[in-house]
Amino acid sequence: METQTQGQGAIPTNAPLTSFLDLLAIGRDRFSTNFVSTFANMTPEKWIRVVIIVGAYCLLRPYIIKLGGRAQMKSHEDEAAEAEAAHQAKISPNELRGQIKLPEDSDDEDDEGAAAAVASGPDWGKKARRRQRNMIKKLLDAEERRLQETLEEEEDKDIEEFLIPS
Repeated sequence: METQTQGQGAIPTNAPLTSFLDLLAIGRDRFSTNFVSTFANMTPEKWIRVVIIVGAYCLLRPYIIKLGGRAQMKSHEDEAAEAEAAHQAKISPNELRGQIKLPEDSDDEDDEGAAAAVASGPDWGKKARRRQRNMIKKLLDAEERRLQETLEEEEDKDIEEFLIPS
C-alpha cells in the first residue's frame, strides 16, 4: 500500500476507496439481516394483514386506474379547449382574405383601455387610424372591383360558348 507523508503521519492514498467499500459492506449486511428477520418474525396475524393489503390493492387497482384516466382525460380536454379558444382568437391569413372587418368610421373612438384611463393630452394616433381605415376601404373596393370584373368575364365566356357555333 502506498502512503503519503504529511505533517502528522502516513495516510494511505486509497483511503476514500476503502471507506466507501466498507460503507457498502455495512449496508449489505444490514439489509440482509433486516430482510431475513422481517420474514422470520412474522406471526400469522401479520401474514393475514399482508394478504389483505395485497388483495385489496389487486381488487381496487383497476378502479383507481380508471379514475385517474378520467381525471387525465378531463384535463386534456380542458387544455385542448383552451388551445382551441386561443387558436380561434388568432386571425389567420385565410380568414383575412374572406372576412375583413372594417373598424368603425368614428372620430371619437373609445377603446376599452382608454375608457379606464383618464387622458389629459391629445388623442395620439387618430390620424394614423383614419389613414389605415381609408387604406383598408380602398383595398377592399379594389378587390371587389377586380372580383366583379373576373366574374363578368367568366359570364361573358359562358355566353360566348353558346353563341358561337362550333
